[in-house]
Amino acid sequence: MPRTYRFVIVDVFTDTPFTGNQLGVFTNATGLSDHEMLMLARELHFSETTFVLPPEADGDVRMRIFTPVRELPFAGHPTLGTAFVLAGPLQKVIITLETARGTVPVALEREGAEIVSGRMEQPIPTIEPYADTERLFAALGVAGSLLPVERYDNGTPHIYVMLETEAEVAALAPDIAAIGSLVGPTGVAVFAAEGTRVKARMFGPELGVIEDPATGSAAGPLAVHLARHGLIAWGDEITISQGAEVNRPSTLYARAEGEGDEITRVEVGGSARVVARGEFSL
Repeated sequence: MPRTYRFVIVDVFTDTPFTGNQLGVFTNATGLSDHEMLMLARELHFSETTFVLPPEADGDVRMRIFTPVRELPFAGHPTLGTAFVLAGPLQKVIITLETARGTVPVALEREGAEIVSGRMEQPIPTIEPYADTERLFAALGVAGSLLPVERYDNGTPHIYVMLETEAEVAALAPDIAAIGSLVGPTGVAVFAAEGTRVKARMFGPELGVIEDPATGSAAGPLAVHLARHGLIAWGDEITISQGAEVNRPSTLYARAEGEGDEITRVEVGGSARVVARGEFSL
């Protein structure tokens, strides 16, 4: 007999439908195999698709995250978007999602019955220098980075390169194949910052995303990166603009608390809008 699985499409890190980062959420994935989850993620072909399962630990639900090519332990826009989809029916103000990198709480703000924004507490990232900078700069087509090039990993790893102006970030035309062969399943986040305003782009071909419209898993470590190197204070909230170059403008908010190299809390927030519902029969 055919098995039917319902899904919701939600645009994340935006309050305007048909912008932001698209996400597919399968609200009850019980019975799906790993292979079927990957095939469904490929069929939707968004940067990520989530599959909701009964909890196994201390969360309200368990969530698995797939790109079109692999499963991820954690990612930002899938966490926020899944929280938006589930919190309404569950009548939750704070919803906790079990991921492979631990349980992530998402606090939701409502205006009446409508959820208008959410904020997740992300896993604390690990940090290490990235050594092969010359080849990376060549693949990106840039002369260098204003800050040390470092790799942060909170479940989805990203390497950070800072340029001087927003115009330089917007004008990037990187060699995508070279980036993929150089860094493997790691995102490359290129950004420029003026105070707490940030313009960012993220390239992750081996993650299954040539260019991501909004990268929540990169936003939190970006706030950490700026604070560690003294461009903002710990606790300052940054506003990140991303996605215009792929016609999916997005806005992300991120804040990191800590001191020196000690990170105590990382938060990322934004809005989302449900735009469609459907079902697959397998």
